[in-house]
Amino acid sequence: MRLSLFILGVFAAVVCIEKPAEARDYPWCAEGDYKDGATNCGFVTLQQCQDTVRGSNGSCRPNLQYQAPPEPHPVTRQPRRY
Repeated sequence: MRLSLFILGVFAAVVCIEKPAEARDYPWCAEGDYKDGATNCGFVTLQQCQDTVRGSNGSCRPNLQYQAPPEPHPVTRQPRRY
């Protein structure tokens, strides 16, 4: 009985410690009549957005809140001096 309670406690701790999901902004938004006037900013490419609004009066626009992920810093090495 104590072992099962211990295992349950460890499992609960692991579940609580997990990193929470983060919201992500995407660079393209679909808006207009494609879905009762809603705006959906969940598109990675312009083509995805255009495929979604095709056949409706919707349109695509850049997401103004989108911030591109930071570029990795280039590794620079100092030349060896002998």
